[in-house]
Amino acid sequence: MHYPELLDLYTVNLHRIEKDVQRCDRSYWYFTAANLEKLRNIMCSYIWQHIEIGYVQGMCDLLAPLLVILDDEALAFSCFTELMKRMNQNFPHGGAMDTHFANMRSLIQILDSELFELMHQNGDYTHFYFCYRWFLLDFKRELVYDDVFSVWETIWAAKHVSSAHYVLFIALALVEVYRDIILENNMDFTDIIKFFNEMAERHNAKQILQLARDLVHKVQILIENKFRIPALLLSDRTILQVIGHHLHQFSCVQAGLVDY
Repeated sequence: MHYPELLDLYTVNLHRIEKDVQRCDRSYWYFTAANLEKLRNIMCSYIWQHIEIGYVQGMCDLLAPLLVILDDEALAFSCFTELMKRMNQNFPHGGAMDTHFANMRSLIQILDSELFELMHQNGDYTHFYFCYRWFLLDFKRELVYDDVFSVWETIWAAKHVSSAHYVLFIALALVEVYRDIILENNMDFTDIIKFFNEMAERHNAKQILQLARDLVHKVQILIENKFRIPALLLSDRTILQVIGHHLHQFSCVQAGLVDY
C-alpha cells in the first residue's frame, strides 16, 4: 500500500474511532475528557499497527474496562493488544462468530431439548443471533462494570483450569437462567431480543458464573458417557469432542481457582 493510500485509510479509521470514543460508557465516572483522550490515543495506536484490520465498532468497549483497571496508557495498550489476539476473530473479518452460534445450537439441543424445541417452533431462532453482542464483547454490555471484571477474569482463568470455551458456557448460562421465563412467555425471536436488551446490566453475574460451572460439569459427564447416548447426532458428538478436548479436571475450578 502506498503512503498516501495508507494515510487516507488511517483517516477513515480515525473518524470511526472518534465516533465510538465519544459515546463509550459516557455515564461511567471514570470517563472524563482526559480519560477519553487516553482511550482515543490507545485505540489510534492499535489501529495504526493493525491497519489491515482497521477499526470496527465495539473495539472501544473491549478496551474501556482495561483502561479503567490499569489507568495507564502503555499497560492498557499492551493488554488490549493481547486480548485482541482472541477477540479479533469475533469481528466480521474473522470466522469465530459462526462457530459460536453452531456450538450454542448443538449444546442447547443436547442440554435442554425443551427450550431448543420452543426456539425452533417459534420462528426458529436457533441461529442464536441474539447472542451476537455477547460473544463480540465478552458480555461487556450485558453487565455492570464490577461484574464485567469478574466475568472477564473468569474467562481468562478458565482457559487454564477448566475450558478454553468458557465464554460459550457463560452464554449458555445466560440463556438457561431465564429458561422458565422464556418458556412461560412462549418467546419468539423478537421477544427474546427485547427481553435481553431490557435485562442488560441487570443480570446476577454470580448466579450466571455458578451455572456456567455447572454446565461445564454436565458436559464433562456427557463426554465421559457419549458412546452410551445412541440418540446423540454425529455433529453433536463432534462438538462435544472438540469442547471436551479443552476441558481439564473440573475439580480445579471447584477447588476455588475460579471462585465467584
